[in-house]
Amino acid sequence: MGPALLFCPGDRPDRFGKAAARADAVVLDLEDGVSAAAKDAARDAVVRSRLDPQRTIVRVNPADSPHLVADLAAVARSPYRTVMLPKASGSSDVDALGDRDVVALCETAAGVVHAAEIAAHPRVVALMWGAEDLVASMGGTSSRRASGEYRAVAAHARSQVLLAASAAGRAAIDAIRTDIADLDGCREEAEDAAASGFDAKAAIHPSHVAPIRDAFASSDEQVAWAERILTEAGTHGGAFRFEGRMVDEPVLIHARGILARARSGATSPRP
Repeated sequence: MGPALLFCPGDRPDRFGKAAARADAVVLDLEDGVSAAAKDAARDAVVRSRLDPQRTIVRVNPADSPHLVADLAAVARSPYRTVMLPKASGSSDVDALGDRDVVALCETAAGVVHAAEIAAHPRVVALMWGAEDLVASMGGTSSRRASGEYRAVAAHARSQVLLAASAAGRAAIDAIRTDIADLDGCREEAEDAAASGFDAKAAIHPSHVAPIRDAFASSDEQVAWAERILTEAGTHGGAFRFEGRMVDEPVLIHARGILARARSGATSPRP
């Protein structure tokens, strides 16, 4: 699965195929993207759809929602086995989903505080975080400053979820950017996500897919650097100086990661 996840409302089956064609993975949404009156239609649409199960996630309603039982019944009748659990607050919420693979969305104060516990659950394959629901859960009004930068509490939550996922060996997914028109901001945020260690970033609009992919790609310049430094490492038994900097194992791990992304096809001509 590649770095760009695209949300698609579950009651818009006309968009399912388009979303799958544009993104690396699709999140068919039965929660916030669908009104209460349209949830039954959305479940039926998910059941009837035939997207690639390896690239499709179904976002169900929260563990304490009256809609969850019907959501899970629909997933059981669909081709899909990976679900996204919104507002996950602890490992017991994951238990409610049975034997499905779970992307746990930590977007409340409780979810962020218990991120390590959630990540350790054997059914969890990835953690994602969410800024707007998080701030709302604490009585706040905005996750970002006027400049577009995250407020301190949101930035802290982002880091905590990333650390919890990494410590447990789970994938980490960065939050959506709600400003659809700000493609430069999306790219900048995705570049930071990739550099920080996130495995992917979610989007709510197809126009954000390209900036996300570009940000996560290994550029030709990066690939050339990684090849040079790993070749040089083969002639040394420990730390060494290379192109003006000291190199040890963490730097070599970074270089191997660049080549791994390049071999998977995540390359970009942009230096």
